Amino acid sequence: MAEIKIEFPDGSVKPFGAGVTVLEIAKSIGTSLAKNAVAGKVNDELVNLDQPLDQDGKVEIITKDSEDGQLVNWNSAALVLTSAIKSIYPEIRIGEIGNIEHGFYADTDKEGQQISVDELPAIEDKMKDMIQAKVALSHEMLSVEDALAKVDSDPYQAKLVKKNAKDGKVNVYDVDGSLIVSDCVALPDASGLKAIKLLSVAGAYWEGKSSNPMLQRIYGTSFFNQKDLDAELARQKEARERDHRVIGNDLDLFFVDPEVGAGLPYWMPNGATIRRTIERYIIDKEVQHGYQHVYTPVLMNLDAYKTSGHWQHYREDMFPPMDMGDGEMLELRPMNCPSHIQVYKHHIRSYRELPLRIAELGMMHRYEKSGALSGLQRVREMTLNDGHTFVAPDQIQEEFKKVLQLMVEVYRDFDITDYTFRLSYRDPENTEKYFDDDEMWNHSQSMLKAAMDDLGLDYVEAEGEAAFYGPKLDVQTKTALGNEETLSTIQLDFMLPKQFDLHYVGADGEEHRPVMIHRGLVSTMERFTAYLIEMYKGAFPTWLAPKQVTIIPVKDDLHGEYADKLREQMADQDIRVEVDHRKEKMGYKIREAQTQKIPYILVVGDNEMDSNAVSVRRYGEDNSQTVSVDQFMQDIKADIDSYSRKN
Repeated sequence: MAEIKIEFPDGSVKPFGAGVTVLEIAKSIGTSLAKNAVAGKVNDELVNLDQPLDQDGKVEIITKDSEDGQLVNWNSAALVLTSAIKSIYPEIRIGEIGNIEHGFYADTDKEGQQISVDELPAIEDKMKDMIQAKVALSHEMLSVEDALAKVDSDPYQAKLVKKNAKDGKVNVYDVDGSLIVSDCVALPDASGLKAIKLLSVAGAYWEGKSSNPMLQRIYGTSFFNQKDLDAELARQKEARERDHRVIGNDLDLFFVDPEVGAGLPYWMPNGATIRRTIERYIIDKEVQHGYQHVYTPVLMNLDAYKTSGHWQHYREDMFPPMDMGDGEMLELRPMNCPSHIQVYKHHIRSYRELPLRIAELGMMHRYEKSGALSGLQRVREMTLNDGHTFVAPDQIQEEFKKVLQLMVEVYRDFDITDYTFRLSYRDPENTEKYFDDDEMWNHSQSMLKAAMDDLGLDYVEAEGEAAFYGPKLDVQTKTALGNEETLSTIQLDFMLPKQFDLHYVGADGEEHRPVMIHRGLVSTMERFTAYLIEMYKGAFPTWLAPKQVTIIPVKDDLHGEYADKLREQMADQDIRVEVDHRKEKMGYKIREAQTQKIPYILVVGDNEMDSNAVSVRRYGEDNSQTVSVDQFMQDIKADIDSYSRKN
């Protein structure tokens, strides 16, 4: 028998007979490892346990407690789900199946009426029966012709056969008599799925294209033990409670109506108040740090984006140009950089002006696909807290530190503590998507790294995450839904000053090229507000709350006038206050104010009128406290002025 050499992650090498399977290799190492093995990695490619090996290679045994192991679990659950659905609805058509970040899914198309959420328990019971019966998840490679013959009644499966085919063959699974086209890696049988839960249904376009039929996507999650499933369900419950789309609706902050424009949010008065507070804060903070705020047009000549490189590298994310009929082509801007460059170029600049810091709350438009749109987090129109600093080369590191210091100040005021730093570089294996200048990339990446090292900050390095024109520092956070996103960014750019031929007059009287530092402190107003809604769970600190105080008269005819005088007194101090004059019971008004998460509820009756006082109940507290009006005014002003920080 021919012999092959297998290299393991620790660098050791061991000979095996050709045709040995991944599972047999695991057994040769140890019984415990084989028992916990769910798949293998051969030369970094995930494969099934029964995969035979006929040539030398690197092999890693994938176990249940690994990330790859969990993906195998979800792949397996998707196969069992599909088979269970087909056994209950024999005529149903099956689209794509797969795993997502926290579970699995299967796309279905049922004649007459799609599967509803009420039908999920019966499907889940069928899955559990199959798990109990240890149904095999058998796979084989079929010729395209044979596979098409077996799925000829299902147009979606037939298309997947053609899509997945390699060298005239396609991988299919046979699960309890159901043939499923999939090239995923799965468990040998269903018994490893110890804990499963079907969660929801939602529409999903076939192949993700809005021009294709809408299928019904069934979502679920599964784990190798009940403890992990319980933890995931608890996480999802918390995520639902923090979902900015749900809270936004409950607190009447914003809405999106696809009939009048998908991805174009309408800010209601409450949401607009939060946004306006953020905008005023960030403008004042930036002005204090030496930024000059500007307003620039939302439209720009297309030629500017060709010069900047956005048109070449970013075209798919830009709206189509508008032909003005006289040869001029205008573009809705996807970025503010070229606009701020024009501000810089409007005057001859001296080295004495540098660093020149320009900032704007700049509205931008991006052509996001319908399937990617989500509340305020993914929209087509957005307003970026944008800033560009033009510096001399020897000012880069010092300015970088100042931007980072400003960023930390802002995070402190918003009570943001859970974030990490990521240095984002270009992908050296895929340089076509980046500006072509190796020397510039090497120089700018090393400068950014040196600045972080000089500051003593921890960071991770990520290739392939840079902007097309330069490397950047990304500040990464986790949303309440568990997704990682970039909250802030600092980007170093030697390219655009060269493309736009920017200069400043140095101390020597000669022209020199500046360097641009792009930075966004709090992302877009839309995404940042979504982040804050979820972080605070809708219970905004007093300084941000759309309504800071509600005053409830015990009896409106007796105490309403006193309440109105208090409202005027507070409004004069820029406190956002309202009086609830509705003819409802006081208990109902208090409960509703708590539901609306208003920071302060003031109840006023005879005793309060007589002593010029208020009965104060803080949001989330059951007890109230009676204090003088002067004392309350002093307390709430201190609360607002300190950004509601405890210390």
